[in-house]
Amino acid sequence: MAYVSGRAWAAPAAERLEPTVTLRDEKRADGSHLGLWAYLDTVGRLHVDGQDLGPVTRSVSGDGEYEYFKMVAKEDIQRLIELLGGKPEDDILGLLQRNWTGDRSYDLEEILREGPIEVELATWGG
Repeated sequence: MAYVSGRAWAAPAAERLEPTVTLRDEKRADGSHLGLWAYLDTVGRLHVDGQDLGPVTRSVSGDGEYEYFKMVAKEDIQRLIELLGGKPEDDILGLLQRNWTGDRSYDLEEILREGPIEVELATWGG
């Protein structure tokens, strides 16, 4: 169980499906490492999960690790494809792999945070 926006939240049971798309694998000069991955689950939701390690986490974690887990409901994925500039026939993971990796992954996170689609967010920090 995770805490989302101050309330207890438990997602329906689902398994992770392959493939997993690496959206970010950033190593910084200060020793920080920022990772971001996307995958679908057996319920049809899109997951965008991140793990930040090192000095970059100082403000949110005492042990140098911060993880976050974003989920987009199956019924909202087509709208997300549209927001990301995709076509109706695009596969969300293929679209993310083609257009939203590296520096663009930060823009993707802004769209998920600020956009019109509801995104479930859970976090963990040591």
